[in-house]
Amino acid sequence: MVEPQRVFRFAPSPNGELHLGHAYSALLNLKSAREAGGKCLLRIEDIDTVRCTPELEKQMLEDLEWIGFEWDEEPRRQSEHFAEYQSSLDTLWERGLVYPSVLSRSEIKRYVAKRDAVGEKWPRDPDGSPVYPGNERLLGASARNSILNSDKPFAIRLDMNLAVDAARYEWMESGSFVSAEPLKWGDVILARKDTPASYHLCCVVDDALQGITDVVRGKDLYYATSVHVVLQELLGLISPSYHHHDLILDENGKKLSKSLASTSLRALRNAGLSPQNVVEKMQVGLRCSVFRCW
Repeated sequence: MVEPQRVFRFAPSPNGELHLGHAYSALLNLKSAREAGGKCLLRIEDIDTVRCTPELEKQMLEDLEWIGFEWDEEPRRQSEHFAEYQSSLDTLWERGLVYPSVLSRSEIKRYVAKRDAVGEKWPRDPDGSPVYPGNERLLGASARNSILNSDKPFAIRLDMNLAVDAARYEWMESGSFVSAEPLKWGDVILARKDTPASYHLCCVVDDALQGITDVVRGKDLYYATSVHVVLQELLGLISPSYHHHDLILDENGKKLSKSLASTSLRALRNAGLSPQNVVEKMQVGLRCSVFRCW
């Protein structure tokens, strides 16, 4: 029996300049795909149409080509598939698993600060953010419709307590099963009034539609997999195998980030480095974890 072809993907967002961490993940996916005789796809995660621009996408593609990243098939752009994300969200609405929420981040922080102040240690999600209180999940149909039809910003959240009753609790990580802990995330956001879908929803829908068999990405997304396998189960999607690779850290031991203006591939290129120099820097950086070891 012939085994199905394995399919990998690299999925960057054109909302800033790519850095060494992106280069490592891209080339690791390509290497893994070629060694497996499979395909390596490029997905452009541009659901944020404000921060993601055509200019940044053009630069991103140029930088990927410069470091030697190759992709099979035309890239999939999330901004061209809003209807597919909405269809999946509609499925969750029909099952009564999502609800609208108007609490802002600042309101949630104030709510949690009051609880912390009286000695009630409020739970934080794996990223360190306060878990959403969940009060609005108790609203009736009339109140929910009022939110949806108002001019006020709102988010669509997954009722995680209901979701886990219908979902599995494990995924395949580097050849071994890992127990998922989705309740640690609380009621995650799946969409907003001005954004048709969140990263979590887009990610699982895209992986399924692209036939991804292997997800190779950084360890910073390891815990998010608990949310992803729940959504896959709820939407009847096949779960890929996962491998979360080590991160390249900066001189302060923090992961590289666009928001922190971490040294970009474009800056290294303009400084006269070659693609091979970049690969060597990644290899050294992974061994010692920080820039000062180069």
